[in-house]
Amino acid sequence: MPEGSLTTQQKELVAERARFCCEYCLSQVAYSPDPFSVDHIVPRVLGGSDEPDNLVYACLGCNGRKFTSHLAIDPVTGQSAELYHPRRHRWSDHFAWSADFSLIHGLTSTGRATVVRLQLNRAGVVNLRRLLRTINKHPPITRSADAVSMNEKGRIQRRYPFSRRK
Repeated sequence: MPEGSLTTQQKELVAERARFCCEYCLSQVAYSPDPFSVDHIVPRVLGGSDEPDNLVYACLGCNGRKFTSHLAIDPVTGQSAELYHPRRHRWSDHFAWSADFSLIHGLTSTGRATVVRLQLNRAGVVNLRRLLRTINKHPPITRSADAVSMNEKGRIQRRYPFSRRK
């Protein structure tokens, strides 16, 4: 097998581990108009490997915006910050949902830099989240994200596991 080639089985395992959700914006492949791919968290051109801990399941929007980046500017501090790393970071430590679960808020420099660089609140994704919420299909249940949201006063609320609206 040529260096850098992933088998179908490896790709399926990465998708299953992610529960078929983008590991950055948590979009669900079942409702996405765009394809998802298995890619490298640390790109091979920067020394990343094909090991499972360096593979991520990502939607086209997040993957294309991340490209080979692993750093971005935190809009609050103006400093360079590491982008979210799905194998080393816990989603709920760096992000929270808005009260209506349509927007992702960055809680840390890593979270804020990732929200901006990957444009996690792209118009099409936000519209899809709102639509899916009306039929109880959003937010998705994932391993990487506890139910974390911000209430109307901007305070973080944690609920585990995800509770769907009734």
